Amino acid sequence: MIAAPFALRSFEYWLFQYKRTWRGTVTSSVLFPVLFLASMGVGLGTLVDSSTSRGVEGHSYLVFLAPGLLAATAMQTGVSESTYPVMGSIKWVKTYHAMLATPLGVLDVLVGHLLYIGARIAMGAVVFLVVMAAFGAVDSPLGLLAIPAALLTGLAFAAPTVAFAAWIENENSFAFLMRFIVMPLFLFGGVFYPVGQLPLVLEQLAYLTPLWHGVALSRDLSLGTASAAGTFLHVVYLLAWITAGFAVAARNYRRRLAV
Repeated sequence: MIAAPFALRSFEYWLFQYKRTWRGTVTSSVLFPVLFLASMGVGLGTLVDSSTSRGVEGHSYLVFLAPGLLAATAMQTGVSESTYPVMGSIKWVKTYHAMLATPLGVLDVLVGHLLYIGARIAMGAVVFLVVMAAFGAVDSPLGLLAIPAALLTGLAFAAPTVAFAAWIENENSFAFLMRFIVMPLFLFGGVFYPVGQLPLVLEQLAYLTPLWHGVALSRDLSLGTASAAGTFLHVVYLLAWITAGFAVAARNYRRRLAV
């Protein structure tokens, strides 16, 4: 059973540590959406929009692209915060071991860290949505709900990645994760174009990924085209990834941190 106050103690530790590094992350959080939306959305988007009278699925390329980038950024934040920080806390700095020397239990350590990762994803999503609005890339008030959609997307990657980081022995596996999973998903997960443009096999694979569901959910909300059934499907699918990832992470944390 999870003792919530103890998990919040772990969460508080990560927030306290973040006070030393937040300035650097704020800069990247603002620059990334500004540069991407300016170059891909406005620059490339001008060429795309001029080549077709109907835009992409009836929208300008900037408006189509921006919510996809929001979901992809949530994925990247979730993965990056779940790799080296987790392994470092187990193997190098042994932060988790220090926490376990207090009344905190293994699940408190895991839940507190996931809460912090969720907070980082949410903060990045808020900044990204503000930049999107400044570029005129939000077509509906429902676009505000793209923030929790991005949070779900990021956690759908963070929970399994935390489980992976607690399972492996060597950090070299993170390079494999980034090169062969995160990067292909970024390119083929529906961020830059409709996955219907892909060959049939890749299209069907894309539908199985949490990124496509996060992109579709964020895009539907931002464009104001979300349906109740579609939103329910995307949310349930992302929650399934979070739940499964958490279950595996809990098992791996107990195995690595058992005292």
